[in-house]
Order: sequence, then structure tokens, then C-alpha cells
Amino acid sequence: MKLWLPKSHAFMATPLAFRSIRRACFASSGLKWEGGVSMVQGASRGIGLEFVKQLLEKNDKGHVIATCRNPNGATGLVDLKNKFAERLNIMPLDLTIESTIEASAKFIREKYGSLNLLINASGILSIPNVLQPETTLSKVERSSLMLAYEVNAVGPILAIKHMWPLLKAGGGFGTERDVAVVANLSARVGSIGDNHLGGWHSYRSSKAALNQLTKTVSVEFARKRDPIICILLHPGTVDTDLSKPFQRNVPDGKLFTKEFSVQQLLSIINNAKSHDNGKFFAWDGQEIPW
Repeated sequence: MKLWLPKSHAFMATPLAFRSIRRACFASSGLKWEGGVSMVQGASRGIGLEFVKQLLEKNDKGHVIATCRNPNGATGLVDLKNKFAERLNIMPLDLTIESTIEASAKFIREKYGSLNLLINASGILSIPNVLQPETTLSKVERSSLMLAYEVNAVGPILAIKHMWPLLKAGGGFGTERDVAVVANLSARVGSIGDNHLGGWHSYRSSKAALNQLTKTVSVEFARKRDPIICILLHPGTVDTDLSKPFQRNVPDGKLFTKEFSVQQLLSIINNAKSHDNGKFFAWDGQEIPW
């Protein structure tokens, strides 16, 4: 896949221009959205869809923007839209096409003016006849590496880039956050320090890249004193389409439901503080080594 890159864009400006854009976004929003505004990127199924569901059900005033590549085929999102018509908006977004990320940012800016929470939930591990976790170095292919990097690392960081001017502190039922939160779904296998088994080269390295990119962004936000924190979350092994081909060797009690995992992750998000910026958490709140 070829990544679309704009020849020119207002967001590729100086830090001063970024601050001007942020002020303009907040000034243009005449409404204070009670309950906050959240965006879930990668929301068509699995953990992403469950995030949307719980954000809507647990906060009767919060608004959610759910994005995925093909909204018309996302039956779970359509069902939620029928139930939460006034508080859920569904947008097309393909992480490999940057213009769709820009379009989502434009929609949020014009409708809401700001964003309190961004969850990057998308990720790929295997695609039949296209991508399979490598059990040995001899099975590593350039196309698999590039696709995993594009979806698991490059796409989420571009989403943060374009949502940055919109991110505003606070918001959300049950939270005491004094900061906006960017939560990227990573995986324990992306930890270099925790890697004792090897294998899965494309997936491991793409998640390690996501971890490094997220950490780097968190340092920049702190340096610029933006009221935003970036955290990485490991959901555990969850019973989804992503993990289904690999569940045979999961120990008893370690295969989680979507409902349980997302409940745990939202608790981490809702209780996140400034000092958590740049940290990598497992579903149980324990930090994971880099």
C-alpha cells in the first residue's frame, strides 16, 4: 500500500502555528460538550467496537466519534448508532490514506471544536494469504513488515498528529482527568525487555515502533506543556477475530472477554494523571518494561 502524503498542509507548520490552530479550535466551539468528546479509531469490531459501546453506555452525556475503513459494513456500529443517534457519529477513516484522517479531524473541529480522548484501537496480526506471524526468520517478508508497520505504527501516529490541535483537557463521566488522553493499543509482545520467545517479527517490531513513537510524542507534549498525555495499553489476550487463530495455547483464565478487557482499560484511562504520560500499562494496571 502507498501512503498518501499531502504536498502542503496547515498542520505541517511551526509550533507557533500549532498553538494558533488550537486556540482557534477552542474559540470556535461555542458549546461545552458535557460528558466530553471521545474518538475511537478502529471501531468496526472487536476491542474498538467495545470501547465505543462502553463509552456510550457508561456516560449518558458523552459524545463519541467512531471511525473505521468501511462504516457501511460495520453492523455493530450501525446498531449502536440506532440506539445512540444523538451521541454517536461514524466516520470513514483508513489509516493508510492520510486524507481520511484529515477529513475526520475537520469534521470534529467543525462539529465539536475539541476532543478529550483519542483511542487508537486498530491493529493487524494476520490476514489470510497476506500476513501471518512469522515462526522463523526465513519466513520474514518485506511486504508483511511494511504492512504491519503502516497499520500498527505509522497510522496511529498520523492520527495523533492531525488530532493534536483538537485535544483539550478534561471531560468524561467518572474521570478526574486534568489532561486530555491519547491511548494507543499496543501489546506485551512489543516489549523488547519482555521478549523471551522470539518470532512474530512483523507484529512485535511494529508494536515496538508504536511504543517508541508514542513515547517520543509524549516527551514533546510535556516539553510544550500541552495538557495531553499519551499512554500505551496492553489489553491482554482477548477473544476477538485477531486472536482467534492463536488461542489454542492460551492458559486457562488468560483469555479475556472484550467486555472485561475494555472495562479494565477504561479504568486506566479514566484515572490517568499527568505523571502517567509516556507509560506502558497492562490491562491490570501494571507497567510493562520497554
